[in-house]
Amino acid sequence: MRRISAVLVALLAAIGLAVFAQPAPAGAATAHTPVVFVHGFSGSASNWTTAEATFAARGYTSDELYAFQYDWTQSNKSSAASLAAYVQQVLARTGAQQVDIVNHSMGGLVSDWYVKQLGGQPYVRHLASIAGANHGTTYAGSCLVYASCVEMYPGSAFLSTVNAGDETPGATKYATWYSPCDGIILPYTSTELSGADNHLVACQNHIGYLTDTVTLSAVASFLAT
Repeated sequence: MRRISAVLVALLAAIGLAVFAQPAPAGAATAHTPVVFVHGFSGSASNWTTAEATFAARGYTSDELYAFQYDWTQSNKSSAASLAAYVQQVLARTGAQQVDIVNHSMGGLVSDWYVKQLGGQPYVRHLASIAGANHGTTYAGSCLVYASCVEMYPGSAFLSTVNAGDETPGATKYATWYSPCDGIILPYTSTELSGADNHLVACQNHIGYLTDTVTLSAVASFLAT
């Protein structure tokens, strides 16, 4: 069974429980650092189909690619806690010491909270944020009925906390990709992280990144550094 489509996290919103699908046997060695993909608002694990193919073309196996799925309506803090547990399961099953995280959109907030507030940094070798809502977006004003959007709105207590101090802590390597044509991350420069390798993409819309093989290849190259 293909890893990225099989690994689906069924989150129960009331308790934030993640169900981890059967991956490689515990302790199995991998040639690459395992990659954990983190989707964004209203997304799912299936968002990463093109990314999976792009990484496979570079030699990654299905045992090295994992898509974390979560309840995007709940607090990003709860989703980050589930991500923390998910990463530990990936490490236990692959025998790796660290993972690489690739996020999109609101997945940036989930990843950032995990790395900076839940002690995840030592377990993350690279963090690549594609159109991440790292400093929020005014577009979140259209979905404030959800806790995740309240936290994603510029000026929120969540953003003030997660972006306080060093935005790229520890030995983790950070990179972002952002574009003035995004249309969802407003302002588009919200994706940038101080201290990261920030890449300005000439023109790509928010959802288009998910099938943009040029950007996805650039992300794979970054993970190879």
